[in-house]
Amino acid sequence: MVYLSLEDIEFIKILANSDSSTLQVGMNEATKYKLDIQIGKILREYYKENTMNLETGWIKKFEKAGITKEEGKAAIACARRLGMDIS
Repeated sequence: MVYLSLEDIEFIKILANSDSSTLQVGMNEATKYKLDIQIGKILREYYKENTMNLETGWIKKFEKAGITKEEGKAAIACARRLGMDIS
């Protein structure tokens, strides 16, 4: 079972509560890589569970981590504006 690390939770919360243009200016290659590989995978699985009713378990993991459905949606929207493929 994959768990959300504290760092993952922080990344998702930052995406949910930040302007993508501000984030894009301050991102280095390591941050872009982490977003694309790790956070992107998490958000894609969360998106699939919310839109395709696939049992990925990420809705419960987000809830347990204190990430609301609205924050999850906002994080996905911000990630898309940063150029990540979430669908």
